[in-house]
Amino acid sequence: MGRTVLVTGVARRLGGRFVRRIQSEPDVDRVIAVDAVTPGHPLGGAEFVRADIRQPAIAKVLAEYAVDTVVHMDVTGMPLGAGGRSSVKETNVIGTMQLLGACQKSPAVKRLVVKSSTSVYGSAPRDPAVFTETTPPKSLPSGGFAKDTVEVEGYVRGFARRRPDVAVCVLRFANILGPDADSPLAEYFSLPVMPTVFGYDPRLQFVHEDDVIDVLRIASGEPRRGTLNSGTFNVAGDGVLLLSQCSRRLGRPTVPVLLPAVTWVGQALRTVGVTDFSPEQIRLLTHGRVVSTTQMRETLGYEPKYTTAETFADFARSRGPGLLQPETLARSVDRLSIFVSKERT
Repeated sequence: MGRTVLVTGVARRLGGRFVRRIQSEPDVDRVIAVDAVTPGHPLGGAEFVRADIRQPAIAKVLAEYAVDTVVHMDVTGMPLGAGGRSSVKETNVIGTMQLLGACQKSPAVKRLVVKSSTSVYGSAPRDPAVFTETTPPKSLPSGGFAKDTVEVEGYVRGFARRRPDVAVCVLRFANILGPDADSPLAEYFSLPVMPTVFGYDPRLQFVHEDDVIDVLRIASGEPRRGTLNSGTFNVAGDGVLLLSQCSRRLGRPTVPVLLPAVTWVGQALRTVGVTDFSPEQIRLLTHGRVVSTTQMRETLGYEPKYTTAETFADFARSRGPGLLQPETLARSVDRLSIFVSKERT
């Protein structure tokens, strides 16, 4: 008999895509799609179960369908529909606790894959140039989605100790972008004018939605010869982009804001519902973050199809032209840089 895979967070577009993709795997017989909200997109031949993972009833779902593989994608930084930050945190943290408790009690569960984020490393001025999976953060995230992911990973480590017979894979994705990207950073890049922190030009990494689906598929399947589908893996496209390069490629001008005033700007943006400009987002746009993907390639055996630059280019095309043509903006920035250099000399 083939595997029975349960996927959480299927009401989101990324979750829906993964559900449709995993059905085509030859060793998968049944896919159980779970969410508290009915999806607005097709799920193929998957069986949708409306269930809130924050409730103990999720254990009944695992038992009823004899689930052997769980792919937990309901860890996110964006509310779905009218839900606010409190709802997101409850789903991320309480939902994960309930789901792991259900998995612990189920003898049928043999594989667990958790969608996490490189935000667990935080962003600080004394950070290393590149984070590996074993690098301790200089400053733990103090709030928001980043803190949620730290707590989620802590619960997952506890589960792995209690159920050593279950293969556990934690995927720390860099900022996910693409035509259907749904994240605070995607909202930020969609602003007509992007506020930035004066004097800082952070290095950023991105991973394409298509690569996210492929990595999840590999992690949730049976290990191939020479690979190991358990452990913690950073997932990102090759290379980095500076925030200034991102703004040029989008054709969107930036407004540098002094660091003390950035928090006020973030509050103003949240008030009008434009974007989630949380303190952790501010730190990312101040200090940046770059991770090593060696383990993803050598242990998990995956080579991303998109580089960071290619991922951003695909995202930029989906957002349409900005206020300025990218070429015009680039020339203006270059002339300004030359002028400033001459003035300093």
